[in-house]
Amino acid sequence: MPNEFTFVSLFAGIGGFDKGLERAGWECEGQVEIDEHATKVLEKHWPEVLRFRDVRECGKHNLPQVDLICGGVPCQPVSRAGKHKAQADERWLWPEFTRIVCGLKPRWVLAENVEGLLSVNSGRAFGEILRDLANCGYHVTWQVLSARAFGAPHLRRRVFLVANRDSERIKGFWQKEIQRLPEFSWCKNVRGIKGLRNRSDIPEPLIRRTNNGISRRMDAIGNAVIPGIIQWIGERMIELDSCVNDES
Repeated sequence: MPNEFTFVSLFAGIGGFDKGLERAGWECEGQVEIDEHATKVLEKHWPEVLRFRDVRECGKHNLPQVDLICGGVPCQPVSRAGKHKAQADERWLWPEFTRIVCGLKPRWVLAENVEGLLSVNSGRAFGEILRDLANCGYHVTWQVLSARAFGAPHLRRRVFLVANRDSERIKGFWQKEIQRLPEFSWCKNVRGIKGLRNRSDIPEPLIRRTNNGISRRMDAIGNAVIPGIIQWIGERMIELDSCVNDES
């Protein structure tokens, strides 16, 4: 029986989205990643998955029809560590992400980026993203989440954008779980630090440049998200799909 919760991972990196979504019950149908090292990691862990290298060469003509498109769009154009060129930066690949979304029209869209996305170019860059998704028929919600809220020993605050073509699936998307995280104490399915409650003084990992939930032997900076965050978002999507279907 085919899985009704399938996804394509754009800008897949080393598979943080993919790992988290699979834990939540989703099945990966395709990956797009241009970095050679990251691609080798994906090939090792997802050997049977359809894979492409350049997002600019992908679209409805070669990607499978799925229920979710996700991706960590390159952050250099909006990162506070960069020059904040936003749309003027050649690495601004949000139009490619949106183009693929508009072509495939999945039920769900999930994207991640640094906090600078919200303010760069006086907010006009983020406004452009919202406008383009709205023009494709999507209702959008977003939230800044910290890795520490999901059990990691570091902050790593990131913007998570969720979109759906049905407004009922978006209403209150974040509210239920955010209310459970006032002290950053949630650590469901996160290895290594279960049982801890006060994380305000926890040091960074012994080996730097790593994400909680991914091997410490792997340099993950810029190439992954926290799988635990993606897992919760994926579970929330399935939950909302089930609720709306039950009511219809």
